[in-house]
Amino acid sequence: MSSWGPVSKSQLVNPDWIQSLNEILPPTDHFPTHLWSIIDNLRKGIPLNKEQGLSLYNLQDLNLLGYLANSVKVARYGKSVFFNSNLHVNHTNICRLACKFCAFRRGSKAKDAYSLSIAEYIERIRPFQNSIDEVHTVGGLHPDWGVEHYEELYLATKTEFPHIHIKSLTAVEVQHIATISNISITATLDRLREAGLDSLPGGGAEILNDDIRDIICKGKESSQEYLDIHCAAHRLGIQTNCTMLFGTVESPEHRIEHLISLRSLQQETNGFQCFVPYPYLPDNSRLPEAQLSSTSEILRMIALSRLMLNNIPHIKAYRMNFGDSNAFLALNYGADDVDGTVGHEEIMHEAGSTTHLSDDRTSLAQSIIDEDLVPIQRNSLYSNFKKYIDDDDDNSGVNLPMARLEV
Repeated sequence: MSSWGPVSKSQLVNPDWIQSLNEILPPTDHFPTHLWSIIDNLRKGIPLNKEQGLSLYNLQDLNLLGYLANSVKVARYGKSVFFNSNLHVNHTNICRLACKFCAFRRGSKAKDAYSLSIAEYIERIRPFQNSIDEVHTVGGLHPDWGVEHYEELYLATKTEFPHIHIKSLTAVEVQHIATISNISITATLDRLREAGLDSLPGGGAEILNDDIRDIICKGKESSQEYLDIHCAAHRLGIQTNCTMLFGTVESPEHRIEHLISLRSLQQETNGFQCFVPYPYLPDNSRLPEAQLSSTSEILRMIALSRLMLNNIPHIKAYRMNFGDSNAFLALNYGADDVDGTVGHEEIMHEAGSTTHLSDDRTSLAQSIIDEDLVPIQRNSLYSNFKKYIDDDDDNSGVNLPMARLEV
């Protein structure tokens, strides 16, 4: 008989993780001398600076970098790895922009352009309604959809599926909706929250450097606008994720500066739940000068993210982009979260992803167990958890509140 088991708070987040990290790490003089200041900062919970971040990025010993990041993860969460039961629904591929890295976008007259009606959107969710607790929705910048359309969409979704968390809209989508509706960002977010929007997924950060953005996504929101939109959401009590697209034309310095920008906003608002770094997938886009990230580069960025982002609780290994094998390997390099059951996804698959979309909770949990880790099903806000034992549509079990992580 399949079942769920209770989870103790100690399995979720350790409020004394810095003390635990000191117990996990060997004496500082066991490390190479050029890492001593970094190790000391980690032991004290002091944020690493740009120079220290670059030193870690350039560390030739990837296993040592992974060891440090994994030590931080274990100090925080032990063997727990988080996932949720979710569904991706991309509601339109029509977009007024034409970012070079994007293989998903279509012009409105393209033969394969589409815009889901509200009824069609609801029908995409209906087959999964008893097995998911989140719908993740992002798409193009539709020229005709203002705030009223999204209010109607979210209200209809919540009416049909009140238990499903709506995680929707990248920062540039919010900006676009506000612009064509002739209202402020804050007013847009407030109205959408009232209609049923629960959180923002964080996509569209790309690299937070405007020179790079002019090359890969000219016309998109600026670096500061991305941060300001997330800040506005946090001020309204809307939690968000944050992301980084790496492996286009940016330098290691750009990546480190990006992480520090996110960390600085988190210090101010404490509204980021999770950071999601993902490599550029070049198969079907228009950026021939881009880099192609190897497995070692993916693991390096996961580890670096965990070490630099001391105040963002979770680091996600995004299966839809990494592929399953790299994603589960990343759980040993600092990641503590994998994207959930997903069910359907288009943006990464248009760009060349071959990750299977048929995984259920059982196979996902087993892949975590195969890494000698403990699968923990979470809700979208990382506030309720169930220890996964084996798969069953019966969602009974013990829900436990998780204390906010203090850093």
